[in-house]
Amino acid sequence: MSFYGVTDIWTYALGALGIILLPGPNSLFVLSVATARGVKAGYQGAMGVFVGDTVLLTLTALGAASLLHTYPALFMVVKYAGAGYLTWLGLNLIRSAWVSLRTPAVNAPTPAALSPVHLTDPFKRALLISLLNPKAILFLLSFFVQFIDLTYETPAVPFLILSAIVMAFSALYLSALIFAGVRLAQAFRQRQRLSAALSSAVGGLFVWFGAKLATASLN
Repeated sequence: MSFYGVTDIWTYALGALGIILLPGPNSLFVLSVATARGVKAGYQGAMGVFVGDTVLLTLTALGAASLLHTYPALFMVVKYAGAGYLTWLGLNLIRSAWVSLRTPAVNAPTPAALSPVHLTDPFKRALLISLLNPKAILFLLSFFVQFIDLTYETPAVPFLILSAIVMAFSALYLSALIFAGVRLAQAFRQRQRLSAALSSAVGGLFVWFGAKLATASLN
């Protein structure tokens, strides 16, 4: 028996929660923005993620995965563009950490002035991170179809229910990361080396995400 065309909604909810909690470039970027620039900028980044996810969900419903399978060259372009962008973000974080270590603490500018250039305009940058990931489209398709009753008379209804669940989990998780980032900023403000080490570690993770995406395949 299905719930408005959704089969086994509780299993889906648990699976979606697990997926959201897995670390990825979206959540890591929002955490970095909140740590560097505060709650408002963190939510600007989160909004970029929400818009990007909405676009991906819509593309999934329209059969974007099939399009990528039909035109592998398109997949390669999107894949390498995304990998290059994530790597660029990571290297900039590492460079910013190095610069901050060479800046005397007594003459250090305000936290806002220390924000790396790539963390300005967080909405657009988070949107790009979300969209430049073709594997997300393929994963959404393979995950969603398991919980949609294909005999249901209005397929859009179960799709909207599933989308609402995953977006709600994402909103709660990103909100938690934003406020955690602000607390981290307060703790690290007077610990320059520790702050630089954290920034370098996050930058390294972005480079790793980029390398992982560059080696991704459609299979």
